[in-house]
Amino acid sequence: MENSEKTHMKTLSSCMNKLKEDGYKEEFKIKENKLCCIDCDNEYLTSQVKICSFYRFEGESDPSDSAIVYAIETHDGKMGLIVDAYGAYADPEIGKFIVEVEEINKKAHEEKC
Repeated sequence: MENSEKTHMKTLSSCMNKLKEDGYKEEFKIKENKLCCIDCDNEYLTSQVKICSFYRFEGESDPSDSAIVYAIETHDGKMGLIVDAYGAYADPEIGKFIVEVEEINKKAHEEKC
């Protein structure tokens, strides 16, 4: 990872903005063990998604500020993000879904899935 990328991806909001610029425009949530596209109402099973990359942020002054953002692509080409708290404040429903996804990658930000 280059220095400019490290600086650019320092905060959760700057990371999400960069990922949105790169095409990860959909907002996802987990409902009843399915990934749901908030704007398009599509639902996906764990077998229908891949996690292209993920970024973890640790709160400097408050552990409850820790978060992780997942860049996700669905089998039908939707690209978007889901954000979860990290650690004790994590949403167990998101965590369970993520663990069940078979294809999880951690790549340099410029690379695509």
